[in-house]
Amino acid sequence: MLITANNPNRKSWLEVEEGSDFPIQNIPFGVFITKDDIITIGTRIGEFAIDLGAFHQLGYFNGIPLTDDMFMQDSLNDFISDGRKTWRLVRNRIAEIFDAENADLRDNAKHKEVIIFDVNEVEMLLPINVGDYTDFYSSKEHATNVGVMFRGKDNALMPNWLHVPVGYHGRSSSVVVSGTPIHRPYGQSLPKDATTPVFGPSKSLDMELETAFITTDVNNLGETISVDEAGEYIFGMVLLNDWSARDIQKWEYVPLGPFLGKNFASTISPWIVTMDALEPFRCEAPVQDPAPLPYLQQKRSDNTFDIKLEATLETENGDLNVLSESNFKHLYWTMPQQLTHHTINGCNVRSGDLMGSGTISGPTENSYGSMLELTWAGTKPITLKDGSTRVFFNDGDRVILRGSCKNSEVSIGFGKCTGKIVPPGKLK
Repeated sequence: MLITANNPNRKSWLEVEEGSDFPIQNIPFGVFITKDDIITIGTRIGEFAIDLGAFHQLGYFNGIPLTDDMFMQDSLNDFISDGRKTWRLVRNRIAEIFDAENADLRDNAKHKEVIIFDVNEVEMLLPINVGDYTDFYSSKEHATNVGVMFRGKDNALMPNWLHVPVGYHGRSSSVVVSGTPIHRPYGQSLPKDATTPVFGPSKSLDMELETAFITTDVNNLGETISVDEAGEYIFGMVLLNDWSARDIQKWEYVPLGPFLGKNFASTISPWIVTMDALEPFRCEAPVQDPAPLPYLQQKRSDNTFDIKLEATLETENGDLNVLSESNFKHLYWTMPQQLTHHTINGCNVRSGDLMGSGTISGPTENSYGSMLELTWAGTKPITLKDGSTRVFFNDGDRVILRGSCKNSEVSIGFGKCTGKIVPPGKLK
């Protein structure tokens, strides 16, 4: 089935500013509360949020096999479970109805009133019920930088790293939507030159510039999927800031890996950009040397995406300081490889599962995806516009992640993924 929604020549009868993250070729999916306090699944074109529950009730999806309440829910999980054919039919129909030449909704004032909202008048919610959350460690540049810092140049990459997509299971209950305040976490840490740990708020709160993909129902327990079919089970992508308390993490991570240094909050952007929308931005993945084991070898080489990523720090005085400019295409291990490896032992993956990329660092210092790298473990403080410096983040700092794709015909974006750091909560 053709992806007609991606037609680069299509224009919408809704006004869309040039350079918007959300042209009619995007059609992402999210969940929001309308100004009438109704929770609905929706999409976005320009600065307009579109209530797909009302859109469906009024007959604009006629001919597409959807349950009556498909879009009148508080998560996208059921829609995602319906699979790629349904996702594509729905996106194609939305593009058709909002096409500049289509008068069906354009000229129906009563229907527009209940379907279309100013995006600033709705409250975005977490778009999925996150059953499970896995975070990978798939940027060679990031893994090398961290390894050099803590183990030296000769032992930067662990022996397994070039052979297996390394990951860990995170905490799904603390995945939050963009805009949610981030409380500085408490925990144990070991001060420099100390022999016993201390307890208190983290002094080394960091970001991780990441993306994440969302799966549909992939396999039953005990089944595996091949790397060449894995992409069929990926619904779309979001931006992800997997906040990290580096001092807590450093003390606790041996021998089982991240725990309290990671599980206090992970922020995702509210609009899921579908893999169909990203299809025009496929590109070559990095060469993998040595070649991975056969179950991780992919037939096609254009198995990653050219997605420009940016992390910005907004201080309390409103200054915007660009911290990092990276790109998703730098990732060494691809999403299909990550998903295949995840299931190769028979682990079952379900609709709404969230798979983080791991910090995405590029080859240059201004493309590193964490403060740990940007300040090289605190040895190179960053000077901001107001003259203050940062090694890690202060209370009151707001971190803003953005991502976008652009070619000669169209641009597609993810919007913002933001979190403001606030003081730690009271101990009970």
